[in-house]
Amino acid sequence: MKTSLAALAPALLLAACGGSDDGLPQLSAAQPATLRSCADLAGRIAFADTTITGAEEVAAGTLTVAGRGVAAHCRVTGRMFERIGAVDGQPYAIGFEMRLPVDWNGRFFYQANGGLDGSVGTASGGIGGGGPLSNALDKGFAVLSSDAGHAGSLGPFFGLDPQARLDYGYQAVGKLTPMAKSAIQAAYGKAPDRSYLGGCSNGGRHAMVAAARYADQYDGILAGNPGTRLPRAAIANIAGAQAYAALATTAGDPATGFTLAERRLVAQAVLARCDALDGVADGLVQDNAACQAAFDLARDVPTCSGARDGSCLSAAQKSTIAALFSGATTGTGEKIYASFPYDAGLDTGGWAAWKFSNSLNLDSGAVAFVWQVPPAARAGFDGPAFALAGSVDDMLAKVQATSDLYTESALSFMLPPDYGRLPALKQRGAKLMVYHGTADPIFSSDDTLDWYRTLQRNNLDDASSFARLYLVPGMNHCSGGPSTDQFDMLAALVDWVEQGRAPDRVIAGARGAGNAGGANADVPADWAADRTRPLCPYPLVARYDGSGDPERASSFRCR
Repeated sequence: MKTSLAALAPALLLAACGGSDDGLPQLSAAQPATLRSCADLAGRIAFADTTITGAEEVAAGTLTVAGRGVAAHCRVTGRMFERIGAVDGQPYAIGFEMRLPVDWNGRFFYQANGGLDGSVGTASGGIGGGGPLSNALDKGFAVLSSDAGHAGSLGPFFGLDPQARLDYGYQAVGKLTPMAKSAIQAAYGKAPDRSYLGGCSNGGRHAMVAAARYADQYDGILAGNPGTRLPRAAIANIAGAQAYAALATTAGDPATGFTLAERRLVAQAVLARCDALDGVADGLVQDNAACQAAFDLARDVPTCSGARDGSCLSAAQKSTIAALFSGATTGTGEKIYASFPYDAGLDTGGWAAWKFSNSLNLDSGAVAFVWQVPPAARAGFDGPAFALAGSVDDMLAKVQATSDLYTESALSFMLPPDYGRLPALKQRGAKLMVYHGTADPIFSSDDTLDWYRTLQRNNLDDASSFARLYLVPGMNHCSGGPSTDQFDMLAALVDWVEQGRAPDRVIAGARGAGNAGGANADVPADWAADRTRPLCPYPLVARYDGSGDPERASSFRCR
């Protein structure tokens, strides 16, 4: 289904002015409060199946963000549902920390972490993108972080435990959320007025799952580069590694199947064909859809007449790479995951790491032990060998399987139920903002686009009153790439949830030399170090106005 820009623009503009023609509830704004005390808080928090292990005062400036000190707060640590795994005899618990500001803004933020979880990261709360200039804790939120129910020291082998699989997939969020709200009640004398959840990568997947499973608990959800169909994405990445390995000039090294020089060649060809489609040649492909229609790998990149030397692609490379960008398939032709868009961000270290290394060393273990039924044999497991020699057809079948021990398949416990439908979130007035880099090498922005189009179809072709998607041109996985990857989606989300001001654009900046949040090495040398661009809600595209400074967001319109 294609929805015209003209058809959606009135709804977007109406929402931006704070109005709505759909009668959805408007949630009230959170009200601040002050922490009662920290010293005795551990003894005042009481919740079933929960052990509070400590509560300590953290002085202002102990934590910093972008070179600024974060305000004084109380750090609470604990564990939920401690047990010994019946399968592997390992100790399990849902470990967590909460950071509770002395001066609280009345809001709770659940920090959904990435990867395989397993670590209680500092509960600061991401606002989106790379090199953040602030975070949720800095803004006054009470923030929770967890390990999702297992220790990182187990690696992917936690997946041998059936309950650990379920906690990782979705149940840890369901268990932690009411506990955290109860702890906040004890700390401030009132529960949070408004609750938010956000994360990127697997954290983005957690956010998409929460939007479907826990819409009654959260008022605003922020999903970055979500691995919404993570098991399928991992298997597709393994299929890609096998394909690149078949092209490799060094046996067992997929990176030599598509070298840096060759990736740079393709990236430049994409820019040559697509850069100016948004009105200005600026090193960014803003009109992603038009680019996919305009670019042709077979036509636009030279074909080698002799040996590969970085100035061309062989015929075998062209057919293989084109097939992977169209979407890896099984031996019977079934698409495993999704297509990937051609973009200028292919020649970065981040892109290569996911395609050529993480596919062998991370995706392999996750597929083999966290998602497959039955899991692989632990003794002597070799991740690269599993990835390069394994059958992706077999992997795909096993992540859909169940058994008497593993009663829920990975495609059930990892994915949001009722895919592309969010009736509970919509009807209670909650909001969802999703962003995705178009050069993400592991979780495709095309997959998120497909999800959003499904959501549109299920809502009379317009979901913009409660859910919006923002593509980030050039951005790799959660950050990096030749992109304007520094932005604050959380502020926009709070404004939408509590004030009714829908985000018709989010301003994003490049992280050139001297950036307070840290420089992005992928920013091209010919960009202004502080370049800005508007991120537009799909299907709108940032287009140059024809006369302004092309380094400034003010010179672009979402249309």
